Amino acid sequence: MKKVAFYTLGCKLNFSETSAISRMFEMKGYEKVGFNQDPDIFIINTCSVTDNADKKCRKIVREAQQINPDGFVAIMGCYAQLKPDEIAGIPGVDVVLGAAEKFRLLELIDTFEKEPAGGKGRVLASPIEEAVEYHTSYSLNDRTRTFLKVQDGCDYPCAYCTIPLARGKSRSNTVANVLASAREIALRGVKEIVLTGVNIGDFGIVNGERTSSFLDLIRQLDEVEGIDRFRISSIEPNLLTDEIISFVAGSRRFVPHFHIPLQSGSNKILGLMRRRYRRELYVDRVSRIKSLMPDCCIGVDVIVGHPGETREDFLETYRFLNDLDVSYLHVFTYSERPNTAAVNIRPVVPTKERAERSKMLHILSDKKRRSFYDSQVGRLGTVLFEEGDHEGNMQGLTENYVRVSAVFDPLLINETRKVLLTGVGADGVMQVDEPAVVAMMD
Repeated sequence: MKKVAFYTLGCKLNFSETSAISRMFEMKGYEKVGFNQDPDIFIINTCSVTDNADKKCRKIVREAQQINPDGFVAIMGCYAQLKPDEIAGIPGVDVVLGAAEKFRLLELIDTFEKEPAGGKGRVLASPIEEAVEYHTSYSLNDRTRTFLKVQDGCDYPCAYCTIPLARGKSRSNTVANVLASAREIALRGVKEIVLTGVNIGDFGIVNGERTSSFLDLIRQLDEVEGIDRFRISSIEPNLLTDEIISFVAGSRRFVPHFHIPLQSGSNKILGLMRRRYRRELYVDRVSRIKSLMPDCCIGVDVIVGHPGETREDFLETYRFLNDLDVSYLHVFTYSERPNTAAVNIRPVVPTKERAERSKMLHILSDKKRRSFYDSQVGRLGTVLFEEGDHEGNMQGLTENYVRVSAVFDPLLINETRKVLLTGVGADGVMQVDEPAVVAMMD
C-alpha cells in the first residue's frame, strides 16, 4: 500500500480541497500519513496571497526530499496555477498541476514518473479559462467543525488580487449538492459547518448561469438536522444584503458572526483598489448588523501599503476602524503581484512604512478584540468545546466567536454547553463559571 501525505498552505478553501482530494486517495487504497512518516507521495497545496509563496514552497519541497529522497512530489493550488514553470524548476518537484487539473491528480498519478536528480518537473496547467468545473469539497480534519466549500472563483477585478487568475470565474455548487454534503457531515458527528469559498456572496452561478442565491442556500441549510451551527466565513459588503442580515438574526442555526472585507477606510484607496463599494456602505452594513444583533462579532480584512496610499490615507483608515463597532481585524501587508493592475499604480509605499502601518493596525485589532470580549463578560454564551488539552484546560468558541477556556473534561469534547462568561484571562481567552459549564444546554 502506497503512503501519501498532504501539506496545505493558505486559506480555509485550500484546506477543504486538500481534505477532499485526500479522501479520494484513501478510497483508492492509499494510506494517508503524516508529512514526516516517510510517504511515497508528497502533495503540496499552495497559496499565492503573499509574496513569499515561492519561499514557503521551496522550503516544504526541501523538507520532503530530506524525509524521503525517492518520494514523488506534486504541487497544486493557486501558486501552481500562476507560476507553474517556476515551480517545476524547483529541485525535487516532479509535477505541477493547475486549477483545472488538481482534482484529476488521482487518475493521473500512475502516469507520472519520478524526475531524475537535476531534471525539471512536468507541468500540467491549462489556461485559467479552462477551470470551469466545480468540485465539491469539505474538510474532515476536525471532528468539531468542518469547512464546506460552496463557491469557487471570482469575477471581481480587484487591483491587488490574483485570485481570478489563479481560480477562474465565479462558479458554485448546486443548493441540492451543498445540502447533501451538509447531511453527510452531520452523520460524521460534526457540530459546526463553516461555509467557505472565494466570494460566497456570489453563490448561485452554475454552468455560467445564475440559478439561485446565497440567501436561498442559507435558508435551506438552516433546516438541516444534525448540525448545531453554520458560520459564514467571509462575505463582501456589497453582497451582504439586508435580507441576509435579517435572516441570520432570526436563524435557528446560523450564528451571529460576520467577517466582512473592508481593505481600506479611504474612498480614494477603495477606488484605486477597484472595490465595489465605498466606506459609507460598510458603515451601513455594520450598523444594520448591530441594530439586530448587538452582540454579533464582526471581523474585518484590511490591507495596508497599497500603491497610492499616503500617510493621511492610512490614518483615515485607522480613524475609520477605530470608530467602527467591529470586533477584530485581519491585517494584510500589500505585496506586489505580477499581472495585477496595482503594480502600475504610483507612488509605491516603502516596505518599512508598510510594516509600521501593519503594526499600528495589529495593535488596534488587539484593542478591538479585548473591548469586544470585555463587553461579553457577565453574559451567557453557548460554547462548542474542542478536542485538545491546553495544560489541563480545554477551549471552544461561543456562537459569536469568543474563545473560551474551561477545565478539561473529555465528556465535553464536541459538545455544546451554555456557560457564564466571567472574565478575560491574562492569555486573552475568556474564562467561564465552572458550575455552568456542565449544565446541559437549554
